[in-house]
Amino acid sequence: MNRRSDRPARRALGLALAAVLLTGGATACGASSGPELTVEGAYVPEPVTAERAGGFLVVRNDGDTADRLVSAASDISGDVQMHETSGGRMRRVDSLTVPASGTLELSRGGNHLMFMDLERKPAEGEKVSVELRFEKSDPITVEVPVEAVNHVPDGSGHSGHSE
Repeated sequence: MNRRSDRPARRALGLALAAVLLTGGATACGASSGPELTVEGAYVPEPVTAERAGGFLVVRNDGDTADRLVSAASDISGDVQMHETSGGRMRRVDSLTVPASGTLELSRGGNHLMFMDLERKPAEGEKVSVELRFEKSDPITVEVPVEAVNHVPDGSGHSGHSE
């Protein structure tokens, strides 16, 4: 076969390959975007005792795939637990769901983080480093403000101050 007669076959093969790649690219663009997580409204009330503290925040998922908060770590405790509150009873859980196009709210009286056996008691005005680890997404590290023991968030997702 000479080069001239081979050109149409090569051109057809090239066009077919380009069509496959373009079609694959279009499919990838329309595919699930996965979880898209951000954290807002985080705070730790100044602990009353030197043994433990609570942590509250909102994990927002703007993606179309759910994720799970599977653990947390902090500079104030080697034992950060996730607690679920249901029917007025609190229990430790291994993970908490972050729904697709939704939020996981960790709040007083609800699901929350517990910093057990504090290595140091944080004071109002300080910041605590918290790393949140997820099943699918990369970890998120948040510098969390320590607020007054009676702090009430303003409801906008941002931490507000109580009077």
